[in-house]
Amino acid sequence: MKILSFAPSKQKKPNSSKRRSKFPNKPISQWHPAVRQLVNCVVTVGSVLLCLLLLPSRLPGMELVGIAPNWLLIWVVAWSVKRNVFAGGVAGIILGLLQDAITSPNPTHAVSLGIVGILTSLIQKQRFIEEDFISIAVIVFVMAVVAESIFGLQLTLMDDAYGGHSVRKLADIWTYYQRVALASAILSSLWAPVVYYPLNRWWQKIKLAQQA
Repeated sequence: MKILSFAPSKQKKPNSSKRRSKFPNKPISQWHPAVRQLVNCVVTVGSVLLCLLLLPSRLPGMELVGIAPNWLLIWVVAWSVKRNVFAGGVAGIILGLLQDAITSPNPTHAVSLGIVGILTSLIQKQRFIEEDFISIAVIVFVMAVVAESIFGLQLTLMDDAYGGHSVRKLADIWTYYQRVALASAILSSLWAPVVYYPLNRWWQKIKLAQQA
């Protein structure tokens, strides 16, 4: 009589390890330079388009007295905070022209966003900035007030050019834009980390990969 032996059968290992080896998750530094540049352009341009789409939206929790966050201003600050004056100013002007294309060219947003990009680039971040989130929120708050003030000044100058320089009308313009500036500054500073953190993290990775 034969006794059957129950030898331990060899278990088949899952093929997940083989698949992982075939398709490794390469770090950004090992990407081809052309691919890395292409992906960086897609991320940068895509984030601008997303901010443009969010600009006219009034989602729950993103509105204060009828004012929404200035997403393009947040993007300009996030871009300019670690770049030179030229890059910050050019980015602000381009995004201002894009905003004019979906709103109205008179008065233009290119002036206010261009100045925001230049002023943000001039900040001595190494000396004054400690925590990213807090500092970016403060910078966005101040720059939102500056941008709305410049926009209100443009309206005032246009009103003077057309002969409508009544004291009451100018007072009404500045009273309205004081409320707009405060509401825009509060909301934009609160939502600034949502735009700044992922973009800054991505741009840092790209910079380190280019230096490797």
